[in-house]
Amino acid sequence: MSAMPEGCALAFDFGERRIGVAVGDTLLGIPHPLATIDTPITDERFAAIAKLIAEWQPKQLVVGLPMHPDGVEHEMSALSRRFANRLKGRFGLPVWLVDERYTSVIAEQLLEEAGVKKGRKQKPALDQVAAQAILAGWFEQPGTAV
Repeated sequence: MSAMPEGCALAFDFGERRIGVAVGDTLLGIPHPLATIDTPITDERFAAIAKLIAEWQPKQLVVGLPMHPDGVEHEMSALSRRFANRLKGRFGLPVWLVDERYTSVIAEQLLEEAGVKKGRKQKPALDQVAAQAILAGWFEQPGTAV
């Protein structure tokens, strides 16, 4: 973990409709689900992200990079990379890309263990818990800087 700056990190599970957000601190290495940004409108998404950045003052941002089980990039990979580059350009913070294989499955399992059943009850929290899994993975292995 020596390559990553100390302090707060925000992680994003990027989707075309929703973006899950998690927060954690590199010193503790414990991620927490934070929010789900639910809009396809780019300006609204970045306004919501700007508010979270102003509130949490992160030292770095982490974006999940979708991959197929065999490690080949997913159709959403290019969109996630573009999102990561836009974050870096808009906010001037270090941005990391992390393999997000199986984070949605992990998120579903965590929510089920917490008593939140699949379907409509899981939907509002699923993306932010997936972002939590992305951040947990980054704490273990930082991934690639953008």
